[in-house]
Amino acid sequence: MGFVRTVRIEELPPGTIRELQIEGKAVALANVAGKFYAINNTCLHRAGPLGQGALEGKIVTCPWHGWQYDVTNGRAVQNPTVGVDCYPVEVRGHDLFVDVGP
Repeated sequence: MGFVRTVRIEELPPGTIRELQIEGKAVALANVAGKFYAINNTCLHRAGPLGQGALEGKIVTCPWHGWQYDVTNGRAVQNPTVGVDCYPVEVRGHDLFVDVGP
């Protein structure tokens, strides 16, 4: 599919995360100290919306049952052998582009 324009940088201030639909996939897009990361928005536990969770540093906490994920690599904090998909993010001018793959 390639990279798709999502939001402007100023729409995602440092320390925030938000939900997006990109090419039919639910994605959580996070800003960690000015670096941008995109992960699958669906928690592995009970499919909670990670993009609605609290972001502290690089860790997002699912708002439903408290599972935590590192947004820089998608790994679950409690069990790093499992995780959610990560997607490449590019900054182009003032816009963020995400590639959710095939």
